[in-house]
Amino acid sequence: MTERTSTHTEQPARSGHDTVDVNDPALSRFDIVREGARRDDIEIVHYEEQVVPGSKAERRLVRTVAAMFLITGLAATAFLVVYIWWPWEYQPGRGGDKYFTPLLGTTLGIALLGIGFGILTWGKKLLPKEVSIQDRHEGVSAEDQKITGQTMLYMADELGVKRRPLLGMSLLAGLVPVGAVAAAPLVGGLISDPHANDQMMTTGFAPQDGQKIRLVREDGRPIRPADISVGGQITVFPGIEHGVSNRYADSPTLLIHLRDADAEISRRNNEREGHGDYMWGNYAAYSKICTHAGCPASLYEQQTNRLLCPCHQSQFLITDNAKPIFGPASRRLPQLPIEVDSEGYFVATSDYTEPVGPDFWERP
Repeated sequence: MTERTSTHTEQPARSGHDTVDVNDPALSRFDIVREGARRDDIEIVHYEEQVVPGSKAERRLVRTVAAMFLITGLAATAFLVVYIWWPWEYQPGRGGDKYFTPLLGTTLGIALLGIGFGILTWGKKLLPKEVSIQDRHEGVSAEDQKITGQTMLYMADELGVKRRPLLGMSLLAGLVPVGAVAAAPLVGGLISDPHANDQMMTTGFAPQDGQKIRLVREDGRPIRPADISVGGQITVFPGIEHGVSNRYADSPTLLIHLRDADAEISRRNNEREGHGDYMWGNYAAYSKICTHAGCPASLYEQQTNRLLCPCHQSQFLITDNAKPIFGPASRRLPQLPIEVDSEGYFVATSDYTEPVGPDFWERP
């Protein structure tokens, strides 16, 4: 700043000072700011530049702050590279996917730390120290508006970006990638169809090469109707390679053998919802993934036909299409269409026809 000395102390304004015409072109921006302060009964009791403009100390601090902003930009760019191109889907034996989330957290953390320390260093070491005292008063005029505008411009001058261009360029280089980090998920959803690879709509029960998928136990053995007693239930998985693994963590399903009266009620309700062919006899299959937060809803009460999620106590009525009747869940559990194949084992006639697990942003 050329309008004021690098280090000085302002004395309290004297009462009854002559009013300055803020439209006088001879006035500097600081003169207008000081006049505005006086009109607002502000006393600038101390002002001090922390570094001498153009000194080695200033250049060293500028390089330090610029380095922090550039680190922010590099880390944010690395976040974008990992987010867009790093393999995140689980593939047996590959292992690269396990670094996806840690890398996102590390790069974003470094970016935020860089911009935080950069701004703190800028404010603590480069901006002048100023102490002012103000008495409140009311009233706004055209001159007050001009004073306010000039004050805002003067504050921009105080940042020193004009005479320290490296700071401005490094701040821009750091903030642009950070802005891209915030925009990437939103823009990505507009550019790429989230269903292009059916990540939200496909489980391990999707038919493969036209073959229907069997329902199997955790040890891989297929299941016959006689394996489940009346009123009983069993957790089943898709009978495919790695079907019982984290790769198909959205596939665990509860296969239930309903009593005759309960099965009749369930069939009527299925027909009402257009799911008349989803059951096989007195057997029905529902996703175990709670539609509230994704916990396993696995506590089945055969007397009441309620399925309880132990995490947040959501309850689903199995005889009414697994409709939520208590707790925070707002959507029923998806039902898996089932039948028995020629060898007498349960198979899924198709994949789930609704998204499994918690609701997602695009669902109406």
